[in-house]
Amino acid sequence: MASQQPQGDGLIVGINVTPMVDIMLVLLIIFIVTAKIIVTPAVPMDLPEASQVEQVQVVLSVLVPERGVTLVNGEPAASPAELTRLAAEARSRDPELRAVIHADGNVPHRRVLATLDALKQAGLTRVAFGAEEPQAPRLGAASEWAGGPP
Repeated sequence: MASQQPQGDGLIVGINVTPMVDIMLVLLIIFIVTAKIIVTPAVPMDLPEASQVEQVQVVLSVLVPERGVTLVNGEPAASPAELTRLAAEARSRDPELRAVIHADGNVPHRRVLATLDALKQAGLTRVAFGAEEPQAPRLGAASEWAGGPP
């Protein structure tokens, strides 16, 4: 009679899959939790809502040139009080009004802040700044960032 002897070369006859299933379940739970965190935005955003595609968003355009008076939707505003009045009138027509300030690059920071304050006094809290897309890079463009001459 032949007796069964343990195999001496160490071959694995069966695989226990229970630990592998446990690890997969843990990885699945981690994936679900991190996916929920990734989907939730880290920065709260004020996105516009629209129920119809035909709906057009109204924007109050404020132009602040280097020289001359500020223009609000094409109308001149010689003082911050006049700017506040024009903005308040526009806001009374549309409570969800947003403003875009287009300030020349050479306008003093003080004047841009005065424009922003006048809009806030009129009740406009949704204000953006207009900018142009930069053209092809030119020589010496890096010196503008350093405060040097272009």
